[in-house]
Amino acid sequence: MPQKSLTDSAPESAAAGTTPSAASSKRWWILAVVALAQLMVVLDATIVNIALPSAQADLHFSDGNRQWIVTAYALAFASLLLLGGRIADLFGRKPAFLVGIVGFAAASALGGAANGFEMLVVARALQGVFGALLAPAALSLLNTTFTDARERARAFSVYGAIAGAGGAVGLLLGGILTDALDWRWTLYVNVVIAVAAFAGGWLLLSNHRDATTAKLDVPGTILVAGGLFSVVYGFSNAETHDWGSPLTWGFLIAGGVLLAAFAWWQTLAAHPLLPLRILLDRNRGASFLAVLISGAGMFGVFLFLTYYLQLHLGFSPTKTGVAFLPMVGALMVTAQLGTTVLLPRLGPKTVIPLGFAIATAGMAWLTGIGVGSTYASAVLPQLVVIGVGLGLVMPPAMQLATGGVAAEDAGVASATVNAMQQVGGSVGTALLNTLAASAATDYLSGRDPSSELVRAQATIESYTTAFWWSAGFFAAGALITLVLHRRGVPRQDAEAAPVVHM
Repeated sequence: MPQKSLTDSAPESAAAGTTPSAASSKRWWILAVVALAQLMVVLDATIVNIALPSAQADLHFSDGNRQWIVTAYALAFASLLLLGGRIADLFGRKPAFLVGIVGFAAASALGGAANGFEMLVVARALQGVFGALLAPAALSLLNTTFTDARERARAFSVYGAIAGAGGAVGLLLGGILTDALDWRWTLYVNVVIAVAAFAGGWLLLSNHRDATTAKLDVPGTILVAGGLFSVVYGFSNAETHDWGSPLTWGFLIAGGVLLAAFAWWQTLAAHPLLPLRILLDRNRGASFLAVLISGAGMFGVFLFLTYYLQLHLGFSPTKTGVAFLPMVGALMVTAQLGTTVLLPRLGPKTVIPLGFAIATAGMAWLTGIGVGSTYASAVLPQLVVIGVGLGLVMPPAMQLATGGVAAEDAGVASATVNAMQQVGGSVGTALLNTLAASAATDYLSGRDPSSELVRAQATIESYTTAFWWSAGFFAAGALITLVLHRRGVPRQDAEAAPVVHM
């Protein structure tokens, strides 16, 4: 069945006839379960970062090895996302969801009990493996549960807010758990969340296989897993070594070649892993790019602002997490406004570029920090503006990226959204770290490096350089989405609307 445009004129899904199960009140309980699972996955991207110094002191591993605690998760998660999404389509979303939750919780418990560096790295890699199964299953469940346009917008506002703000919440929770208990609880907390999510999923979900006639695309799986692994590893290596390292450019080139081969193979495969019809819709393609760019730019906020708050303003890990809460609040408010009010009235060509433009202004404003700045004047208002902007980008983009796909493609479309966010974060982290380090080195050139004030100002230069580049990412996002998104209000096509099975 050919895919129609999201902006094609079509009746609302309610008018098209919502299934009785979709009208059931338990869909809101399903949203709560999906939100819990998404929170668990997103938290893990940052919650462990706060605990790394404590874990390093406890397990006695080197600074050089420290990056692998983060990279092991990112590599496994990014490279297996499309496979995880397709497994959910082929074998059912409920088993994929439940297996993902159990596996993620078990890997978290293993990491919390780690008695050495190797055991912790293996646990983090296993978290990435099961996260790659859980995340697309959760998003595709949301996509196939809500077919009424207004309710779907409300559901995606919640999901998108968690995806956008989860990093900041992870910093807060990581700080609280590390300060009050022990670094191991940044991993054990996933077990607590998983128990509630598993119980809800077991009771509320029923299994249905939408892609009953499809088969797993093994060559495509190998090509895309290898390509995504190489890209993420290449950028991670650039962050810790340099761009001239063969392990950096070699893996980046290999990743590009493998992903190009994957795209070519998808045009030939009888049962493609990622049907190109998912990517070729203009609104959907623009939304994938919006998720990629926002993921890259957000690290300018979380990573470098965390350094500034702790190293220059003397904030504790817990206080640092609290400092991000105004941005989280602003993001959640505008997530609701963007998906339920503005997007249905103005369309993505207005809303998403506007969000990027506001986020650009907030990031540019944040470059005004200095050695003697205060949180209330130089950080707080800027964070609120950035949160307002991202709330108009992330939830609408995620809703459009997965909207209108056939039910048998819901899992792999959801996996593509997660892959874009993960790759964007990896690219952003590597680029911003490299640019920030170069800015600090340039500032110190010709100055007295033994001066405490000079060193402090060099560090500020590195932060503001990262903020300017993040602002540039957001500005590019505004331009790209303004050009690519179609005019008009998106409507869910009645023929392409997924059938709901709960």
